[in-house]
Amino acid sequence: MGAIEDSEPPLKRIKGRPNSLEDSSSFTDSIACSLGDSMARPLPSQGDDGETIGSKGVIKRSEFVKIITRALYSLGYNKSGAILEEESGIPLNCSVVNLFMQQVVDGKWNDSVSTLRTIDLLDEKAVNLASFLILEQKFLELLKTEKVNAALDTLRNEIVPLQINSSRVHELAKCIFSPSSEFSSPNEDVATSRENLVQKLQNLLPAALMIPEKRLEHLVEQALDVQRDACAFHNALDTDLSLYSDHQCGRTQIPTQTLQTLVVHSDEVWFLQFSHNGKYLASASKDQSAIIWEVQEDGPVSPKHVLTGHRKPVLVVSWSPDDQQLLSCGQEEVVRRWDVSSGECLQVYEKNGVGLISCGWFPDGKGIFSGMTDKSICLWDLEGRELECWKGQRTVKISDMAITDDGKRILSICKETAILLLDREANWESMIEEEEVITSFSLSKDNKFLLVNLINQEIHLWSLEGDIKVVAKYKGHKRDRFVIRSCFGGFEQAFIASGSEDSQIYIWHKSSGELLLTLPGHSGAVNSVSWSPANLHMLASASDDRTIRIWGLNQLNLTHKLTHRNDIAIHSNDRT
Repeated sequence: MGAIEDSEPPLKRIKGRPNSLEDSSSFTDSIACSLGDSMARPLPSQGDDGETIGSKGVIKRSEFVKIITRALYSLGYNKSGAILEEESGIPLNCSVVNLFMQQVVDGKWNDSVSTLRTIDLLDEKAVNLASFLILEQKFLELLKTEKVNAALDTLRNEIVPLQINSSRVHELAKCIFSPSSEFSSPNEDVATSRENLVQKLQNLLPAALMIPEKRLEHLVEQALDVQRDACAFHNALDTDLSLYSDHQCGRTQIPTQTLQTLVVHSDEVWFLQFSHNGKYLASASKDQSAIIWEVQEDGPVSPKHVLTGHRKPVLVVSWSPDDQQLLSCGQEEVVRRWDVSSGECLQVYEKNGVGLISCGWFPDGKGIFSGMTDKSICLWDLEGRELECWKGQRTVKISDMAITDDGKRILSICKETAILLLDREANWESMIEEEEVITSFSLSKDNKFLLVNLINQEIHLWSLEGDIKVVAKYKGHKRDRFVIRSCFGGFEQAFIASGSEDSQIYIWHKSSGELLLTLPGHSGAVNSVSWSPANLHMLASASDDRTIRIWGLNQLNLTHKLTHRNDIAIHSNDRT
């Protein structure tokens, strides 16, 4: 076996290390550590583990220097990394670890296993796992050079006795008789496979012996995460975070400025919702119409289609998963399906003697569901054929319903103080129960949270993961007579926005429950709000004052883009 190892051709050395062990004796001496290398000459500062830096005295100088050194090598600054090791007197790795890794790169398998067992701080399990990886590499390289007998001997006498990963051992045994592409990839040379092995071995060594790759990057990312999470107004992409200063968004990242007032509906606007891609906005009104609005990236929001045909006020609208179609539901009437491109009504869903009071899409876009005035829940295909109907699930006629992205669970208000979670496949039910009357609810984009509006002027945030429970409460908005709707929004849906009967919009921080802003502007109750999923800085609100307001950042350069057409007014006799 020794002859096989010695016959290996010289390979590329470990990144950031000397080119040969023989030519770097002085370097090896300078980086020796307390692992019994009596021939090494440690520098004075090397053993000063108690020295700290920083204003709080919690950062160990030696650890800090090692992490910087590791970062330099990871970035390819090998000379700078070596200079820092020499100048600081703090080696990145001790001499035994360096020797071990170099032996692996050189393919000196038996020597590397022997050296491994001399490394301190390694328990028996870690030693055996590392030995298995080394001997597996030895086995594969022997097979690759068609030294089958030597490979079989390694498997029998070195790998099997470790008693680790028996399923992998069986795979290696099969490889002797029918080599797979995994073991003979033409795109991976010996040097590359050995470097990959080094990476695996590094993960097995304690951090005190070998600093993990990209440890500095990980620490910086953690620091940025903490700063972002501590910023109550954070509403920007992570790419906007900077290392040059502590992060603080301030109120400037929240939409607080009315950019447009849309005056098209001839009566109270009860509901509105952005499309999934943020390119459209749909609104529903007491005037028996729904409107599809086109949202331009750098221009005004303008009406695309005014949808008429309902004989009663339109309660809600719902976008198809692909945003190509829209549902509108009349109050205790019918549901209509519209083509967004043409504005044409494609289908009317109705049931004799029963009115429809809610609507929504199944995630695959191949069916719709609706709540009925007889307190049942029905499912139709797109052509209007009734597929399923669950009777007796509701004791109240409240419109709000939702379905999870997997299509398995339907959420519906089933009585005044409870929301039913109905599992279609498992035929399983559970309840979200409140002490007060529920007036509306909305499901978060990730299906992890439910926002529940109550008659007592509180909004509760329920977690739907694990133990279903209330995790936050929001207070301040006014609700006395009407149904007021709230929504999630902003970066990673970190904010809660709600309408209010006092004509204002209220915005809270989702996690803390802190009331951040109130936005005046409407002259009537704000019934519904919707935060654009595509534009973190765009919010829409619908009011009894018959208008829709588009809110954006309070910056002059943004409002100037819309000065040529800041308000849109289209009278009812102009509708097509």
